[in-house]
Amino acid sequence: MLSISTTDGVAEAIVATPPGGSGPGVLFFMDAFGLRPRIREMAEQIASWGYVVLAPNVFYRDGTVSEVAPQGDLTSPEGREAFFQVAGPRIGHLTSDLAVKDNDAYLAALRSLPGVTPGPVGVVGFCMGTRLAMRAAGHHPGEVAACAGFHGGGLISDAPDSPHRELATATAEFLFGHADNDGSLTPQNAEDLGAALVEAGLTATNEIYEGASHGYTMSDTSSWNEAAFVRAFANLRELYARTLS
Repeated sequence: MLSISTTDGVAEAIVATPPGGSGPGVLFFMDAFGLRPRIREMAEQIASWGYVVLAPNVFYRDGTVSEVAPQGDLTSPEGREAFFQVAGPRIGHLTSDLAVKDNDAYLAALRSLPGVTPGPVGVVGFCMGTRLAMRAAGHHPGEVAACAGFHGGGLISDAPDSPHRELATATAEFLFGHADNDGSLTPQNAEDLGAALVEAGLTATNEIYEGASHGYTMSDTSSWNEAAFVRAFANLRELYARTLS
């Protein structure tokens, strides 16, 4: 674990390094359930492709990794929903202004890691982490060359700080793998997001994974869908190979 100093405190972070010890940097934004063994597994899988991965505890203002860690059995729908009632308010605490400020610190920390090679970086987010990834791409267009988000929610709205508005300043290639039947991002939302990507002139893949529910990449929860996860990570690996290598 690494400690990252921000303007509002210290954020712990998982660091995963590639077999060769060096490679392009990837900033990994966790889901609402926090840093835990599943997040480390996913970060290490990405690192095995040849990248140095940094996954910060974006809820550091609410507590340390151990303090915000999941309690109970997330593999049952009841257990997952019960913990989300605890984790949900933390999402609201992380406003867009705070997220943008934090992202500056996270990207600087990623750049400072031993083994991170010069050149563009990638970002990836899961669940609410997709919004954070989009903000990183929008505010660091010369630095972020690839932005991916899986089972993200609340990506497009009429709000002035809607994440989709970040596309206007981004230059990254985007990859979205939306969950099917997801109340936090409807088929119409996905269609509107696709139109926003086209309007911004961005190269993008914007797909709905049929039969995959919100949270499908998380094997420690009841939303786990192995086929959708394999599809998502195959697409992610290809994205990074195109843009970062």
